[in-house]
Amino acid sequence: MKSSETPSATLTLWQRLASYPGGRWLFARAVCRRAPYFATITPRFHELTAQRCRVSMRKRRRVENHIGTIHALAMGNLCELAAGVLMEAATPRNMRWIPKGMQIQYLAKAPTDVSATAGIEPASWSIAQDVIVPVSVTDAAGTEVVRADITMYVSPRR
Repeated sequence: MKSSETPSATLTLWQRLASYPGGRWLFARAVCRRAPYFATITPRFHELTAQRCRVSMRKRRRVENHIGTIHALAMGNLCELAAGVLMEAATPRNMRWIPKGMQIQYLAKAPTDVSATAGIEPASWSIAQDVIVPVSVTDAAGTEVVRADITMYVSPRR
């Protein structure tokens, strides 16, 4: 099996830990250790494949705005986390990625816990290109509160 066909280290770690008690919590801690800023939202991972990532965050005082709903930038942080972890899971080992831009729409207030879902179609990347990762954030009632398109630049490793 070629290195480009083997699962990423992130996806392998998820597959190892997700089914164990506390494994998803441990996975979230590992992600936040690698990218400490994401710890500010205390993420909870629910699903990770090479095509989809679903992660949530609780409505807590530390992520609230002045009107008592989840702050827009905290939800933007959740979008970037979902898209980034998905790219880690989906990108072949011979390629690398970096965020290039984000278009985000704040559609409604988020008065409850929220969940972000990022999804992409399976691809075999071999040349440098932009990949758009759509992310949808919904509240506990299923109402979409944020929609984002995050552009990731994928290129061969040196």
